[in-house]
Amino acid sequence: MINGIQGVRVRRAVAAMMTTGAVVAAGALGAAPAQAVTKPTIVAQGGYVMNNGTGTSLFTKAADTKRSTGSTTKIMTAKVVLSQSNLNLDSKVTIQKAYSDYIVANNASSARLIVGDKVTVRQLLYGLMLPSGCDAAYALADKFGSGTTRSARVKSFIGKMNTTARSLGLTNTHFDSFDGIGNGANYSTPRDLTKLASSAMKSSTFRTVVKTKSTQQKVTTKTGGYRYMNWSNTNNLLSEYSGTIGVKTGSGPEAKYCLVFAATRNGKTVIGTVLASTSVANRTADAKKLMTYGFAR
Repeated sequence: MINGIQGVRVRRAVAAMMTTGAVVAAGALGAAPAQAVTKPTIVAQGGYVMNNGTGTSLFTKAADTKRSTGSTTKIMTAKVVLSQSNLNLDSKVTIQKAYSDYIVANNASSARLIVGDKVTVRQLLYGLMLPSGCDAAYALADKFGSGTTRSARVKSFIGKMNTTARSLGLTNTHFDSFDGIGNGANYSTPRDLTKLASSAMKSSTFRTVVKTKSTQQKVTTKTGGYRYMNWSNTNNLLSEYSGTIGVKTGSGPEAKYCLVFAATRNGKTVIGTVLASTSVANRTADAKKLMTYGFAR
């Protein structure tokens, strides 16, 4: 009788073990293997993405090929301004006719600044980075360059842009303009522009400006009154890609369509650049692909 009971117990134990083994085996066979993240294909001729926290490269496509950068140049314009010692963001700059004449002569993107208005440096940074105002870029170069003439001050400011590039180790970058309307020697690479943007994003003022979708700024008129300037950001990613925190669009006959971008999700920030895409829609799509890929890595 005891042997019979023990036999039942043994048979039950063996059956349980066999069942458990079958479940484990089935689970092992049914588990999907970890899928490798597929490297995206982009339209842009050059691209680069890195982990902003570690500096690790996550994607490269002709990342060190020099190309025209269009208005992504203005990232450096802003960085040079924000690097000035004893900077007073609320100091005012009087808008000169030369700035508006420059816009007309070059058919350039504009913040629609009005001659005679007094605009703060902070407001000029918004006008520079949101509507990509070349008039705002000119005003800042004139303000923060050194020299007794406007031409000398602009030349000095561009010199500061190149000095800053060298200090950041951007060996494939050179500027010959304050806004990206180059004169034959204004170029950078996806890797260099990404490093530049990463450095610029260390400034809280810069971060605040480039993540702003739109703004209304009250400026002082020539007669002492005031007017409101309304600026919208040309960076579509701010509305179309969750977590986007910047940074700057660019375009031009030689540059085609460019975009320096950054986004943060779950504590991870990816930052990158696409140069020479074929349209606004394609540069945006390229950036989305690269950020999604960067987060998956």
